Amino acid sequence: MSEKTKKGFQMPSSYTILMIIIALMAVMTWFVPAGAYQKTDDGAVISGTYEVVASNPQGIYDILMAPVRGMLGTDLTGGAIEVSFFILMVGAFLGVINHTGALDTGIASVVRKNKGREKALIWVLLPLFALGGSTYGMGEETMAFYPLLIPVMIAVGFDSVVAVAIILIGSQIGCLASTINPFATGVASDAAGISIADGIVWRIIQLVLLVALAIWFVYGYASKIEKDPSKSIIADKMAEHREIFKLQENTADLTSRQRKVLYVFALTFIIMVLSLIPWGDFGITLFDDINNAIIGIPVLGQVIGLTMAPFGTWYFQEITMLFIVMAILAAIVYGMSESDFLKAFLTGAGEFLSVAVICAVARGIQVIMNDGSITATILHWGEVGLSGLSSQVFIVLAYIFYLPMSFLIPSTSGLAGATMGIMAPLGEFSNVPAHLVITAFQSASGVLNMISPTSAIVMGALAIGRIDLPTWWKFIAKFIVMVIAVSILLLVVATFFG
Repeated sequence: MSEKTKKGFQMPSSYTILMIIIALMAVMTWFVPAGAYQKTDDGAVISGTYEVVASNPQGIYDILMAPVRGMLGTDLTGGAIEVSFFILMVGAFLGVINHTGALDTGIASVVRKNKGREKALIWVLLPLFALGGSTYGMGEETMAFYPLLIPVMIAVGFDSVVAVAIILIGSQIGCLASTINPFATGVASDAAGISIADGIVWRIIQLVLLVALAIWFVYGYASKIEKDPSKSIIADKMAEHREIFKLQENTADLTSRQRKVLYVFALTFIIMVLSLIPWGDFGITLFDDINNAIIGIPVLGQVIGLTMAPFGTWYFQEITMLFIVMAILAAIVYGMSESDFLKAFLTGAGEFLSVAVICAVARGIQVIMNDGSITATILHWGEVGLSGLSSQVFIVLAYIFYLPMSFLIPSTSGLAGATMGIMAPLGEFSNVPAHLVITAFQSASGVLNMISPTSAIVMGALAIGRIDLPTWWKFIAKFIVMVIAVSILLLVVATFFG
């Protein structure tokens, strides 16, 4: 005789939520009037040009085809194939880097070299994790570092909260203030039809401010415990944790090959940043001149490729190529065999398959709305509703909008793909550039990703640190309020500069 087990409510996955939204949008095409806007040559909506057009209701077949068309594109909606393949190649690159153990050993080396100055690790490691979050969306990869750092912090008189805060707050602050994170900034920029580099200056400012705030917050808590261990938020568990987390020092040193891999890793993101910044807009022609000089060399120019694009004009295709090339270079400097390289490369790509697919599903929402001709109508309603609103009020409302949406759709890629096609054009009606709408989205999503019970990163970190969720909320509450205040203030100030 089998026993029946009662299951509590489980939040549906992002895929399910997005498919439900696709179905709801299809239903709306039967009732919402169809419409269209006149557009500029670069595709921007021209305010005040809305007109009603013939309706085109979407059926069940259209719903089922939406993710496919979302990936491959239609006449009205660009496909997610470029950004999805880019994400797969970022995953492949990280798979090769992780296979070398360079990152893990590098962090262990930093911890070991700061023995006796463990509190100083807050100043060193938190910015490093933030940099990882800001550049490549460091999240699940952090799980390997908790067992390394928690015993060190407990052994010198701190608690597991300090160690978890360094890694979790650090990496997620980086994701919140993403500069070139492909899974947040990249997907959102693609959906909004702008370059990843647009608005990067404001995101760098936000990153610096919030990392400084995070260091001050975590360092202050660590200092308080150092003076009086009873001040720990988990003081009643510290004795138990000392037994559980006994220090087993990692004595491995970085090999010369691993050090070279780290150089390749850092160089990859330096090149990515340099290639995406539109230097021509600032009157800087250095990279154009270098590019023209190289391809102008007889024979050699043709061997390299006459179609080579200069830094400042790169986009998803070029930076995808960059990650493929740098993965191969990392394998070469490490001395990896071809079979090991291919295994690490394909395994890494496979780990990011879910993110690549969710981009297509999310893009399916735009497919249904555009094919059903209701996108313009919804934008028109927004134009009417937002008329008279200042840029400052709009950006605050956009931030507030993304707070509950980030809980509903925890995937940053899925949320960006599902909403940015509407939110970015809405911003134009209040003279808010698309890059600021993206910053508002990232800022709200990042806050939720530090406290949400639906986040595997948060719950995994707390499980390893033996910290229950209410205790973590109590610890981080003041910090979250400060992050929200700083983010909103920065967004409001940015609206005055465009």
